[in-house]
Amino acid sequence: MAGPAVPLELPAIADEPLALAWPDDSARVLGPLPTPAELAERFPRGERLRAQVTGHRRAVREIVDGADDRLLVIVGPCSVHDPDAALQYAHELAAAAAAHDRDLLVVLRAYLEKPRTSVGWKGLLHDPHLAGREDLAEGLAIGREFLVRAANSGLPLAYEFVDPFLAPYVLDLVSWGALGARTVASQPHRQLASALPMPIGMKNGVTGDVEVAIAAVRAARAPHTFPALAAGGVPSAVVGAGNSACHVVLRGGARPNYDAASVGAALDELRAAGVGAGVVVDASHGNSGKDHWRQPGVVEDVAAQVAAGNRGLLGVMIESFLEEGNQDVAARPLRHGVSVTDGCLDWPTTARCLDVLAEAARRRRIASVRPRTRPVGL
Repeated sequence: MAGPAVPLELPAIADEPLALAWPDDSARVLGPLPTPAELAERFPRGERLRAQVTGHRRAVREIVDGADDRLLVIVGPCSVHDPDAALQYAHELAAAAAAHDRDLLVVLRAYLEKPRTSVGWKGLLHDPHLAGREDLAEGLAIGREFLVRAANSGLPLAYEFVDPFLAPYVLDLVSWGALGARTVASQPHRQLASALPMPIGMKNGVTGDVEVAIAAVRAARAPHTFPALAAGGVPSAVVGAGNSACHVVLRGGARPNYDAASVGAALDELRAAGVGAGVVVDASHGNSGKDHWRQPGVVEDVAAQVAAGNRGLLGVMIESFLEEGNQDVAARPLRHGVSVTDGCLDWPTTARCLDVLAEAARRRRIASVRPRTRPVGL
């Protein structure tokens, strides 16, 4: 885990007109942020990436819907803190993704916000230089540029939507989204998910409660009207039509929930709730006891369930980076390719995990088409 929070240095207070909404001493209003449209013009997606993202979203949705028998594998650093190292990782991952394309749909974790139970580094968008200095304006620009460059690797991108206000700055580049264990019960986040144009994984709560994730799926599949920031920066009423591709992510809690019995129980609950019968398993967090070296064991267990024919297992999440482990965000110099948040697997170990999952997907496919033996006497 990251070290203690570094006190933030705040820029000067904004001009009086911007501060009118906060007329007392309860808060300080900083300078204005660029609009989503301004950043999109500065770091454009372009027609090629637009078509690519649309195709990736369709591919993920087909796995969630059961039309594609590949496994979805969301893999990458816990939270991006060094764009150059993350792009180096993306280069390695893209080659592996191409090699396993028949069996796996590999998605790069491109998380730029870090949810916190209490305090700590909140991610690249908030503190892009890891200097303990809140700088959302620069963080949004650096983050947007990273996402465009990462998408140019050819990989689909995954993103956890932590602050609904910031979603318009990034969502056009995202192919799979998540609501985390700390936000899955939040009404504003569920409303946001109802309007997002990509499949959304709802993680179970920090205690391991799966019912809250199922409730989130049900809520986000319904239509909602809610306030949000339009691309031009105008606060607007947004109508979410409902997102039918929302699904549950099992991330453990007080105890792991990746084993066959826990997966089966979650699938039964989903069927009873009438919201589909597929789950993604997070190999990290509560399922690994926050020990990154336990992730391969989780992957092997899930792979065995897949190979045995479990079609309710849609995919796996893995926290991985160039080098294993993690480091204190305040350390200097920082080691290249090492997470400053959750501990990650190194790349060679990750590549072996992908091999295991691809083999499991192949075995499941073979089992599903193998003709049944005709009973004797019939």
